[in-house]
Amino acid sequence: IINNYLDGMQGGAVDKASPSGMHFRDSKRKVDYVLAYHYRKRLARHPPGVGSPEPTHRSASLALVSNGGTEKGRAEPQQQDGSQPAPQEWPGLPGMEVIQLGPLDALEEEKRLQREEYERNLLEAGLEIEKDPENKSQGLSFVRIHAPWQVLSREAELLKIKMPTKKMYEITEEGGILKTLNEIWCKLTEPLQPLVPQQENNNMKSLSYPFSREKIYLYDIKDKDTFFDNATRSRIVREILKRTSTKARNSMGIGTLIANNVYDAAYPLHDGEYEGQNDDMNERKLLYREWARYGVFYKFQPINLIRKYFGEKIGLYFAWLGLYTEFLIPSSVVGIIVFLYGCITIESDIPSKEMCDQRNAFTMCPLCDKFCDYWNLSSACATARASHLFDNPATVFFSIFMALWATMFLEQWKRLQMRLSYFWDLTGLEEEEEHPRPEYETKLLQKKLKNKNITTENSKEFCNVCYLCALSQDEKEKLTWNDRMPGYAANFGLILFMIMLTFSAVFGVIVYRITTAAALSFSTNETTRSNVRVTVTATAVIINLVVILILDEIYGAVAKWLTEIELPKTEKTFEERLILKAFLLKFVNSYAPIFYVAFFKGRFVGRPGHYVYVFDGYRMEECAPGGCLMELCIQLSIIMLGKQLIQNNLFEIGIPKLKKLFRKLKDERTEPKEMHTNQSKDPQQWDLDYTLEPFTGLTPEYMEMIIQFGFVTLFVASFPLAPLFALLNNIIEVRLDAKKFVTELRRPDTVRAKDIGIWYNILSCIGKLSVIINAFVIAVTSDFIPRLMYQYAYSQNGTMHGFINHTLSYFNVSHLKAGTQPENSPFAQDVLFCRFKDYREPPWSQNQYEFSKQYWAVLSARLAFVILFQNLVMFLSVLVDWLIPDIPKDISEQIKKEKSVLVDFFLKEEHEKLKLIESFISRDKLKHESGTKGERIRAASFCHFNRSQKGSFASFSSQHTEV
Repeated sequence: IINNYLDGMQGGAVDKASPSGMHFRDSKRKVDYVLAYHYRKRLARHPPGVGSPEPTHRSASLALVSNGGTEKGRAEPQQQDGSQPAPQEWPGLPGMEVIQLGPLDALEEEKRLQREEYERNLLEAGLEIEKDPENKSQGLSFVRIHAPWQVLSREAELLKIKMPTKKMYEITEEGGILKTLNEIWCKLTEPLQPLVPQQENNNMKSLSYPFSREKIYLYDIKDKDTFFDNATRSRIVREILKRTSTKARNSMGIGTLIANNVYDAAYPLHDGEYEGQNDDMNERKLLYREWARYGVFYKFQPINLIRKYFGEKIGLYFAWLGLYTEFLIPSSVVGIIVFLYGCITIESDIPSKEMCDQRNAFTMCPLCDKFCDYWNLSSACATARASHLFDNPATVFFSIFMALWATMFLEQWKRLQMRLSYFWDLTGLEEEEEHPRPEYETKLLQKKLKNKNITTENSKEFCNVCYLCALSQDEKEKLTWNDRMPGYAANFGLILFMIMLTFSAVFGVIVYRITTAAALSFSTNETTRSNVRVTVTATAVIINLVVILILDEIYGAVAKWLTEIELPKTEKTFEERLILKAFLLKFVNSYAPIFYVAFFKGRFVGRPGHYVYVFDGYRMEECAPGGCLMELCIQLSIIMLGKQLIQNNLFEIGIPKLKKLFRKLKDERTEPKEMHTNQSKDPQQWDLDYTLEPFTGLTPEYMEMIIQFGFVTLFVASFPLAPLFALLNNIIEVRLDAKKFVTELRRPDTVRAKDIGIWYNILSCIGKLSVIINAFVIAVTSDFIPRLMYQYAYSQNGTMHGFINHTLSYFNVSHLKAGTQPENSPFAQDVLFCRFKDYREPPWSQNQYEFSKQYWAVLSARLAFVILFQNLVMFLSVLVDWLIPDIPKDISEQIKKEKSVLVDFFLKEEHEKLKLIESFISRDKLKHESGTKGERIRAASFCHFNRSQKGSFASFSSQHTEV
């Protein structure tokens, strides 16, 4: 350990910091990891009336506390009773008193002791440490960690990290027309490729093998300092930090110490600055120039460099995001074509023409009681024409297309994932044994101590001993169902409550719409009354959006808290449960208003003379004359665009900046303005990285994209332009996320992962659910089925003429309930019958106002369409899944080839080693034939070794190191 603490007696200057900010002060050893913490020194006091009242800093070597703890000695002058101790002088040190610590000072002292013990344990694990001098009364200090070669090689072997060997082998490419098309594509997309270093020969690949110190001769080790890259080095150090524990407060690793505020942060360093005038190029600067700027939005992502710098898990996320964005291009093109088809055919749409024709005097029943008058259907002409843009036969084709698109996207992702796994040496990656989470270990320890009837009156030392004994005695003991039952019960109750809260918010907006529509209908202003529907719809959607954004933030925090009280054992289990809870709550929150408009609005209205009322005098809201599909389109577009613009972009940009500013102000307020000559003027890399926002995981990034995937697929029949808006958002999102990772976040710990985990299952479920939902949207929400039924079953000439009249039922205005008739209506004397949209028997029928035969025929056709559509699309999806293999053929062959090349390489290397040993033995034998007796004995020992090697060639690999 290079200990840079300055004793109070010393006045020497501190060594200058590393000029690069990436090394120890000797400029040789690389900083692989940094621990940051805030310290607070207690000021020594003089006895009353003695000496100067000015405080002096406590010496680092002569600091005394009430429990006798010193940095270089111990003592025990403690008061046993509760009386206030008198100031005492330490024997032999006149003027130095023993001071009773306050609660804050005692806590700081405990943290300091924990840090010292933890750092001693790190040294015992083989790490090397450099510390900053604590030469201020309080402030921020850093512990820099370096892993020497012995530690790196040992841990790489334990973690089974695959490293490149000396062997290179050729990658066989597919021939024929595919190769030609690939070459043409590469030439066309050459301007879109990022300018990052590429492998000299793309047709060659290094053979990788899990690192082994016994087989170190297999690896291409040119320089031990650079053999393991920065990401691998930091990953190894992180593993050591996670498993190194301390006795104090039952610390199980760096996670517990950070949770207990012993350390503030632990992070690997970025590779220098990402922008600057110097010409020194590093991977961070390269990523910023070629990936993390909006000016390079048209370029492909340098996925291999992203994986090298951030690790496989983050590399897979950006690879998935890139593929998803690429797949949105064809769906956006088809969506635009479908929208344009609606625009082109709007003039030839007969139903909208009939609705807009003022000669067809369809007198409609009042929209509200008393204050609403009879109205003409032609006044809703604009709504009917706009509905045709999204409610036309092309939307059925687009729904089928998007269902197949989702299947093809997931299949293509599986193929790309397999290809990346091969080139990133993730094939055959075993699940790493995860360390239990600190919270789980703490709960388990409490259970063990409770079972042993250990009371809280025991001394601290006895508890520590029992803690170690409890962990060693029954390692197989784990938390049972009974231990987790309170957490499960709280989860069930709170999740149910949150879902009901979402439904309550939706119901509140419904009440707002109903009451606002009724209030505006009372207005004396003709313009206000004529725009009631537009005003209510627009304001209600904005309220829905605000409620969704607020509840989203609340649900994210609640889901995390609920997962914590469940006490999952490992981080992977914790992450999966958190994802499921957060997705469930956010899914319900985002789509509940849309589900209401699509499937419930206008279904429970009743009929004139027998309306359904929410409260006294407030009728349930109806769909617009053109149907609810147009309103569904408005609802979906505003919520989708609002979430993308506000939550995904403004929040992502603004919140990290606010947090950074708050942390900076907090540090400036807590640290005194103490100047000292030893402080370096230029901030080092660990100082710069500390001011960045800590990385909290990929769950928020995946979550916003998964919710967007739902908007694109679930209700695409009502909004064909959804893929286009998603594409535009993602072009910005890729660069926004890239800039955040490169410039605003601390460097994440590299995590190896061979897939995207539970997110794939969620995507698959959304894809299957989208088939069912789109089938119901087309069948129930749109007028596609009623139009087909009319054209082929009820129309006299096989055209759509008379469709509007067919869908409107008659109502005798004399049957209106007393007090609900329009007041002061100029048309009251002229109107005998009004019309309303439904399939019901006319008032002159025996079964007046009952559902007609047409209603049941249309309902049967709707259900038949749902079944037919669902089975057809599911069959096509399964067919696509079957036709596209999960593993590309060339990758499958390369994996087989790699295994055979590995075996041949091992045999060749072992054979060459054996020949080398045999030649050495024969030369040694000839050289020492006339030598001394001791030399002859040595030669004989080698001969014995030679014979044993010929007898057992397989055992050579484990013995050559000893030779």
